[in-house]
Amino acid sequence: MAERSPLSLWRRFLALPNDSRGKTLGVAFLVALISALGVSVTSVLLEPRQQAHLDAAREAKLAGMIAALPGLGDLLRETGAETLEAVLVDLASGTIRQDADPHSYDFLAAQSDAARITALSPEQDIAGIARRPDLAPAYLLRGRDGLALVVLPVYGAGYQSTIRAYLALAADLTTIAGLSIYEQGETPGLGARITDPGWQALWSGKQAVDASGEIVIAVVRGGATGLREIDGISGATRSSMGVARLVQFWLGPDGFGPFLAALRSGEER
Repeated sequence: MAERSPLSLWRRFLALPNDSRGKTLGVAFLVALISALGVSVTSVLLEPRQQAHLDAAREAKLAGMIAALPGLGDLLRETGAETLEAVLVDLASGTIRQDADPHSYDFLAAQSDAARITALSPEQDIAGIARRPDLAPAYLLRGRDGLALVVLPVYGAGYQSTIRAYLALAADLTTIAGLSIYEQGETPGLGARITDPGWQALWSGKQAVDASGEIVIAVVRGGATGLREIDGISGATRSSMGVARLVQFWLGPDGFGPFLAALRSGEER
């Protein structure tokens, strides 16, 4: 029995000639085994630190992207936002999906994926998009006093293109903190004026939702009055109205409305 003990077998292995095939294969196996164990142990021990670095890099990239959009960088500074959290929202229920990664979710691809969209009736489809993705990302910016901004990616039909924008809501979730249109193909010199910083700035501070949850923001012709109206662009009525309709849709019950209601009630904060 002593001859079959691990120690005896090890001694017999070491006694083999260095040029023997058995010893060569044995040493190679041991080196591979020790290396694999070392890599596995290192990976397990460093995983939390690596994940923290990945999360920080994603957050920094996302914050940089949002801050680079016209007007939103100033909003970040004004509100004292310190941390940025990306979440993936189930639009039907208004809940945050904990089983999906918002960083890897392709919102643009989802908009044309039959397995991940919901058809809209003509009455629902005020934004002219026909179908709405079941999931959508949202970005929660928090400061020293809690939630500072909610940034929502929104889109809808303009006069001759799809208009894409980021809509920022203040901490009360009823006031528009900013609107930044980053993609459009409207008529140059006319509808394309929806990207003018001066017109986009008109949205800041406007009331989008009233106390009952009704969407009250609108674009009007002939001069806006009060906190619920935005001046339409002369000569670009259909484009500016398209912006109004996409904002109304995404704040409503078929867009981010249920999620915003949950945030207001404290359920998803």
